[in-house]
Amino acid sequence: MIINPILPGFNPDPSICRVGEDYFIATSTFEWYPGVQIHHSRDLVNWRLVCRPLNRASQLDMRGNPDSCGIWAPCLSYSGGLFWLVYTDVKRFDGNFKDAHNYIVTASSVMGEWCDPVYVNSSGFDPSLFHDDDGRKWFVNMQWNHRTESYGGAPRHPAFDGILLQEWDAQKKQLVGPVKNIFPGSALGLVEGPHLFKRNGWYYLTTAEGGTGYDHAVTMARARTIDGPYELHPDIHLITSKDHPEAVLQRAGHGQYVETPDGTPYHTHLCGRPLPPRRRCTLGRETAIQKCVWRDDGWLYLEDGDPVPSVEVPAPGGDVARVEGPALIAHDFNGPELPVEFQWLRSPVPERLFSLSARPGFLRLLGREGIGSWFEQSLVARRQEHHRFRAETSLEFSPDTYQQVAGLTHYYNRYKFHALGVTLHEKRGRVITILSCPGDYPNGRLSFPLDSGIAVPEGRLDLAMEIRDNDLQFFWRPAGAADWKPVGPVLDAGVVSDEGGRGEHGSFTGAFAGMFAFDTSGRAEPADFSRFAYERL
Repeated sequence: MIINPILPGFNPDPSICRVGEDYFIATSTFEWYPGVQIHHSRDLVNWRLVCRPLNRASQLDMRGNPDSCGIWAPCLSYSGGLFWLVYTDVKRFDGNFKDAHNYIVTASSVMGEWCDPVYVNSSGFDPSLFHDDDGRKWFVNMQWNHRTESYGGAPRHPAFDGILLQEWDAQKKQLVGPVKNIFPGSALGLVEGPHLFKRNGWYYLTTAEGGTGYDHAVTMARARTIDGPYELHPDIHLITSKDHPEAVLQRAGHGQYVETPDGTPYHTHLCGRPLPPRRRCTLGRETAIQKCVWRDDGWLYLEDGDPVPSVEVPAPGGDVARVEGPALIAHDFNGPELPVEFQWLRSPVPERLFSLSARPGFLRLLGREGIGSWFEQSLVARRQEHHRFRAETSLEFSPDTYQQVAGLTHYYNRYKFHALGVTLHEKRGRVITILSCPGDYPNGRLSFPLDSGIAVPEGRLDLAMEIRDNDLQFFWRPAGAADWKPVGPVLDAGVVSDEGGRGEHGSFTGAFAGMFAFDTSGRAEPADFSRFAYERL
């Protein structure tokens, strides 16, 4: 049995690709580096993160990209012995413009080295590449119309100006021929996320509509020729929860069709699992998959006949068990590379942010710009994958000014985070403090629930936090001490979510738990972390 979501935590915009008996899903990573997550499975039940292909400066540099920009909606495909990955690097969020640049990279193996990107166009985001059975390749993306009041947090339909189609010449590495607007979308509006496939002489087009909030949907259309005209599905939407607020999987939309080797159809989609009472998705947009059927009318439907997605879905291999990972995952940083679940923000020059070799057995963060910087921020973190979890770390840090702070954080973006940090107070000496930005958009003002902080002894400290649904509690102790001491008030963990602060459509990533250091004096004071543990509760 498939249990949704199959990729919990921040894993949106799933593009699925099958090669033989191997399935791969690529998901958006936005401002987190390296870019694009690719998971692998052989049964559609159990998935493993195998690579992040955009991992060097020649491929991706997101320094200066605002929050929720960066890598949007990758599309993964396979043709001619190569994997093809197309994606957008979005450079602007607020205002009328998006400045969305689309690229293609290829590799002979998903886990091999991917080539440097080939620029395609900038007419809109959410690109995909379709390989037709006559050998021609077609590039589709939504078209962005800047001539409206469409901006982050308040999308308006006219900005989403249809789906563009143009042929891609793989030899010349450029688009050729006319640009055609092939699909305006349905009355739901906000058409994006196009994917094409072909079956029985029909070209099928699935798109995302309704915005990536609670009105989200997978819309389906078909045509006899690739450039249309496209007719809408009898139900218009293949997958949606928009009229069913009681459904477990909300915000369902933006996914891709796939068939098993025996031809059984499935369709991926993103989803969110909101927490009551304010319906905030603290795990961000996650990846799910639904089993489908083809009916005699030549249209695809969910197996149950209802567009509302299911949590439990039959697996193609029959009675396949989902293997749960360990409840506790702990790292001691003795290896030469970061553990696979960790990422950092924006920069293709990680050696300026952290080191695993400067002090063997420690992750050394080099204090750079302030927490929430869009340029050089020393923050190494992993996704929150459960509504209830505990994170712990051990820190050695000797600040000599209040401008140097390092510690543990529950982080979404510069407007939504809580952080427990060690710093120096001019009267109290070394202290622990809490820096919190509970959704203050657009100013990003901090609050300090511990005021000037609490004095702590010299030496290594253990820091921890527990998130239980909408509540966060920080803890500390001298390293190795028997008892943890709660510190500060219970904070609003629910604000560290898609809907927190600015509200629905205002941001699109997810909550992370991790380690941070900043030094706004410019002296790059190091902070050494000897361990990090994540435990589901």
